[in-house]
Amino acid sequence: MKMRISLVAAGVLIVVGQAPGQTPAALPSEIPAILTPAREQVGERPESPEPRERDEIETDRDSFTPSTKTVGRRRLVIESAYTFLENRGRAETHSFPEFLARFGLTERIELRLGWNYEVGGAANTVSGGGEGGEGFGSGLERASNLNLGVKARITEQNRWVPESSVILAGLIPTGGPESTPLFAGTYVFGWELPNRWKFDAAMRYGTDIGEGDHFSDWAPSVVIKVPIGEKWAAHAEYFGTFTSGKEHDDVRHYFSPGVHYLITPDLEVGTRLGWGLNDQSSRFFCNVGLGCRF
Repeated sequence: MKMRISLVAAGVLIVVGQAPGQTPAALPSEIPAILTPAREQVGERPESPEPRERDEIETDRDSFTPSTKTVGRRRLVIESAYTFLENRGRAETHSFPEFLARFGLTERIELRLGWNYEVGGAANTVSGGGEGGEGFGSGLERASNLNLGVKARITEQNRWVPESSVILAGLIPTGGPESTPLFAGTYVFGWELPNRWKFDAAMRYGTDIGEGDHFSDWAPSVVIKVPIGEKWAAHAEYFGTFTSGKEHDDVRHYFSPGVHYLITPDLEVGTRLGWGLNDQSSRFFCNVGLGCRF
């Protein structure tokens, strides 16, 4: 018994007496994986895959504020809508088909072709994609115009740097009391938040004419878009239209909620409602439309 205790004590002394940096002979050359500390416990974290951008259509007609995105190289997006406006003290306005075709020349540049027809007592000032102006006079009038333009994405979102785009468009009257070509330019910027909410803002400037009077239009807007599941999204928006250089300038304010639904990643339908917030704005409007990507 004494001999066994002596042998065990001698073995312990041999192990303890190893020089620093040497591996004891009694230990196995590899430690079982179950005893190996996790990478997180030694200061390293496994790399998580970067979130992939959702590949789905995003139209400019979904809100008064256009999208910050372009359609993508060799992609075609067709948009169309109908708008009804209940005007104050004038006949109601109907605007259709608000057609807009957007073709991606590159990933960052798209070409745009649109056409629209309006009939009523006031011009449609609530459809952002139409780039329309103020130019109806008094009485019931009809007007149509061709929209030729380009959209270019300027910046990508990077922390506090927003994603932004600029839209330049020329409007050529194809019917109605005016025949002077007009110009409209829009700058739009915004951020996508970690919860997939989107905050966008825009400023539109355009030249206009009405009853022989040449003036300028300004249209600021801001919108917050909230996804509801994978298919639905809702938004709330403020926008206004202001004239400058007119004999009697117009000021209009609107509040507009809306929803849209993705039937497929390439097909969207949606609706917007809106209420004028002052006496010069239309009392109420309703817009329904769709977009399809090819």
